[in-house]
Amino acid sequence: MSVDLPTQPVTQDPAVAAHFFVRGTLVTDAAVRHRSRDLGVDFITPAMDLDQLISPRRELPPLLDVKVDTIIDFLVETGERLDLDSNPYMQEALERVVETNPLPRRVVENLYRGAPYLLQKNMLTAMIESNFANPAALDGWVSRTDVHGNTGAIRAFPPRMVHMLAGNSPAGCVSSIAQGALVKGVNIFKMPSSDPFTTVAVLRTMADIDPDHPVVRSMSAVYWRGGDESIERTLYRPQYIDKIAAWGGGPAIDNVIRYLGPGLQLVSFDPKTSISMLGKESFADTATIDSVAEQTAEDATLFNQEACLASRFVYAEGDRAGVEQYCAKLAERLSTDRETASAIAPPVPSEMREEIEMLQMMGGEYKVWGKFDGAGMVILSDDRVSFHPSGKTVNVVHVKSLDDAVPFVNVATQTIGMYPYERKTELRDRLASAGAQRVVRLGSAAKHVLGGPHDAMYSLQRFVHWMSDEDV
Repeated sequence: MSVDLPTQPVTQDPAVAAHFFVRGTLVTDAAVRHRSRDLGVDFITPAMDLDQLISPRRELPPLLDVKVDTIIDFLVETGERLDLDSNPYMQEALERVVETNPLPRRVVENLYRGAPYLLQKNMLTAMIESNFANPAALDGWVSRTDVHGNTGAIRAFPPRMVHMLAGNSPAGCVSSIAQGALVKGVNIFKMPSSDPFTTVAVLRTMADIDPDHPVVRSMSAVYWRGGDESIERTLYRPQYIDKIAAWGGGPAIDNVIRYLGPGLQLVSFDPKTSISMLGKESFADTATIDSVAEQTAEDATLFNQEACLASRFVYAEGDRAGVEQYCAKLAERLSTDRETASAIAPPVPSEMREEIEMLQMMGGEYKVWGKFDGAGMVILSDDRVSFHPSGKTVNVVHVKSLDDAVPFVNVATQTIGMYPYERKTELRDRLASAGAQRVVRLGSAAKHVLGGPHDAMYSLQRFVHWMSDEDV
């Protein structure tokens, strides 16, 4: 069933070409014009063909009887071939992504160069071992006996999934592709308008290794405008899809929720906010202040503060003079070129600028460092500001004690960077009770222990369809 999207007709005006990859086949016709959300750049895709995209349930998943070790070997080989200097698909995707994505070219290139790391064997093995108490359930039926002597077997059966990919990290699709393969899923990747290119580049690399490989035949990457009922009211049905893994903003998640019901589940990586917590030890002397400011800037500028794990609020206890010295140094360090951040980000949004200008006029408890030019701003206050800082803007909240910061933590708090590091042990149980999902050393928000949970869950065990065969 072909579906014509209610978008602009294709004209001869220049637009970026974005291809589809459907169950091992590259689709290149230019049929539908779209516009990227962030930069307003037009791109042209093929028309959606749901008959081609959806595999009927009478067909067993292509990866069902492929061993996980074999899948890992194939992913590792894919990672080795993602080298930007030698992979023409990644090179082409880079040139196109920089036209639609707000991240600067240098940052996108760094992300591409880091993509092979996501497909290293130790990374993939850690994911499996941490998610499944008995990974053998992925490869077949595992017998079990209960306390009464009843016997049965379970299997982690491959799911039929839609992955709504995030648009703030062009290489993030590599992780989703790996996860979809490890659970042996039948995967549809909905590409974001800010990057309708990278996923197809990775899948084309896989197809060059073996076009008939079950991993390749289990993967599709397409684009449609989020919320388009002509697509979603047909696709988002339990006869076609088991799970929707959604990375995205609130409206995207709310839209998916409309379609949920028996047999169709949502695994939501919904919007999060990250913070930093600084003990009074942070302001002991100028050298410590400078070091803490640098570590804070490292966390706050990740993806130019577009990532969920980028710190936006800093809760600082200690002497006011030391905190102000820290704020001045932090503002200076925000304007530094980093691997995942540019010295100058997009300017502060106009609505937020008006809020900050109002605070400056109020004076008193509010002090502001920096300008509205994208180089970074720091706002010092006694109470948390009411708006959501962005554009490399950090709100430093002066508190009497870190105990006073705990009430600001909730279920939307993803990562908390802590200094001094020893304070983590003191506070982590209370932070978890408040809803936080991760506490790390300040400056290491982007570093992870292999195989750890994400957003307070082990997602792979939620992706699979747990099937039980019981003899009672």
